[in-house]
Amino acid sequence: MPSALAEAWAEKENSRTPTPPGGGLGPFYKRLAPTSNMLREAGDPGMPLVVAGQVFDTRGSVIRGATVEVWQTNHVGIYDLDGYRYRARLTTNGEGKYDFSSVMPGHYPARVCQHVHFVVTAPEHKPLITQMYFATDPVFEGDPGKNYARDPLIATPEVIRPVTLVGDPKDIHAAVRFEPVLEVL
Repeated sequence: MPSALAEAWAEKENSRTPTPPGGGLGPFYKRLAPTSNMLREAGDPGMPLVVAGQVFDTRGSVIRGATVEVWQTNHVGIYDLDGYRYRARLTTNGEGKYDFSSVMPGHYPARVCQHVHFVVTAPEHKPLITQMYFATDPVFEGDPGKNYARDPLIATPEVIRPVTLVGDPKDIHAAVRFEPVLEVL
């Protein structure tokens, strides 16, 4: 049986920093988004995008059954205000995992950087409202760690994620990992 000291050490070793909040819900949030993880349709223009990750708490434990709401613009920077295109309400699985398929969002006039909005909630955890950004965004000029403040809503480069191109030459898509960390209440 592990000692209290060993348990405390293991918890410290596994601990994670909470994901920084940012941006608020904004004017384009819509309740009751569909539960499908396929946000794009066959033939949608733009670079296909797959975002995947796990949701954790600050102790490093995965959060099963967390709700992950996402929304974004289409490839030219337009939000669907009449329907639910590029929006989803997902639930993490038994390993705390989620994923969705979309397109790389475009820039829209009121914002500097490409981004995806996230609201992540789970019982006994503080809700998280944040945005994820793409390290490949031309605004960063190849150095998001130095140039992140070009968008006034980005308080830290921690929410800027690397983008990897994957797939065979006839089916390439952008892949991004985003692993929100919630604070325990």
